Amino acid sequence: MQTSRSTFHEFNGLRHHVRIWGKAGAPPLFLLHGWMDVSASFQFVVDELRRDWRVIAPDWRGFGLTGWCAGGYWFPDYYADLDTLLALYSPEQPAQLVGHSMGGVIACTYAGIRPDRVARVVSLEGFGLARTTPAEAPGRYRRWLDELVAEPRFRIYGSFDALAARLQRDNPRLTPEKAQFIARAWARETAPDQIEMVSDPRHKRANPVLFRIEELIACWRDVTAPTLWVFARDSQGSGYLKDTPQQLAERKGAFRDYREAWIEDAGHMMHHDQPAAVARLIEDFLAVKTAPARGRAPGAAV
Repeated sequence: MQTSRSTFHEFNGLRHHVRIWGKAGAPPLFLLHGWMDVSASFQFVVDELRRDWRVIAPDWRGFGLTGWCAGGYWFPDYYADLDTLLALYSPEQPAQLVGHSMGGVIACTYAGIRPDRVARVVSLEGFGLARTTPAEAPGRYRRWLDELVAEPRFRIYGSFDALAARLQRDNPRLTPEKAQFIARAWARETAPDQIEMVSDPRHKRANPVLFRIEELIACWRDVTAPTLWVFARDSQGSGYLKDTPQQLAERKGAFRDYREAWIEDAGHMMHHDQPAAVARLIEDFLAVKTAPARGRAPGAAV
């Protein structure tokens, strides 16, 4: 197992944690985790990388060891945090971004906001939430107001073993060793026989702002970097699953240079389920100097 090191930065009003693997002189590769995940969760993928990389993986605000926000969590703040992170770790060169789920949405959208700052993008099941309509707004606002009455809490576990067992029930593909690793990355002991998640439980609150796919697609149309979308064959946790074929084609068609690939025998948490296949797809895609756009990536079905 490759050893990571932690560093902390103060920016955008919070103390941010960044996990780093590899040597300082190696090419930088940014790994961006998803909702309710943490940077350490990429350990299995990092261990399968064949090239020498300086892997840079932040904990997003409100997750892992990064500070919490009393006022809530909003996507524009994530874009600002990524902007600052790239200024710190890749100030001169466009970045190679790999994002899972929410991290993939952030990576793809940021690549359209600042196309000159991004060289390539890999989105692992990060294709945006299910579509919404304006008619949903009154109910969403009511739910948000109702949930402000009490502070949300995560379940407390009696041991890391209990949390690991829960993770394996939710994802039978996890080995006991992986489940233990994730449990200790996602949680901490706050008292004897009391294991709590490290992330802010306020992430559980309903977001009063509806997800608007039209805004993401507008940003994606400005992406100039080659973009690889990686789908998990057995995914049940992505908004695109509710799209019609035409709607999914609209998401894909927003990108100028789009490729896709599929990971077999994997669910939404593909970086846990099939880290070797994920690592191979990432490195193969980043190694291609020129390739026809709008096609499948090398090794498209893994």
